[in-house]
Amino acid sequence: MTGPLVVLVGPMGVGKSTVGELLAEWLGCPYRDTDADIVAAQGRPVADIFVDEGEPHFRALERQAVREALAEHPGVLALGGGAILDESTRALLAPLPVVYLSMDVEEAVKRTGLNTARPLLAVNPRRQWRELMEARRHLYTEVARVVVPTDDRTPEEVARAVLDALELKKA
Repeated sequence: MTGPLVVLVGPMGVGKSTVGELLAEWLGCPYRDTDADIVAAQGRPVADIFVDEGEPHFRALERQAVREALAEHPGVLALGGGAILDESTRALLAPLPVVYLSMDVEEAVKRTGLNTARPLLAVNPRRQWRELMEARRHLYTEVARVVVPTDDRTPEEVARAVLDALELKKA
């Protein structure tokens, strides 16, 4: 199989980066984050791109970043929370070992502090997070081979559950 060993999807703040870095370390492979790719290529934070050019422009950058990462990256790949909104991205994910890291709204509040640096949560963060999840949950589930709940679990426990679910062994 070509492409990433593991692809992590899920909402902002669920721990894709933390769990992804841990998995990469355990599997002895590289880690990559498509949001970080966009930030590096654009030279500014995701929130600034959203504010300055709007969500459609950001989504176009994201679609390209995901396409490149899926084609090139052999290790653990984390996608931005909204990457699964794009139909062509979902099609590319279909044959891959995609893991949906899930959490409930109370856990999201604890983890993100409903951070104002997250452009989609700027106004009533708790309600907006709930609405985002209602719009996206079925898409995360659709692309995922496995769903791993993260509520009340340490990053190590989540990473172990991902390895077990995908039948992968530590290097």
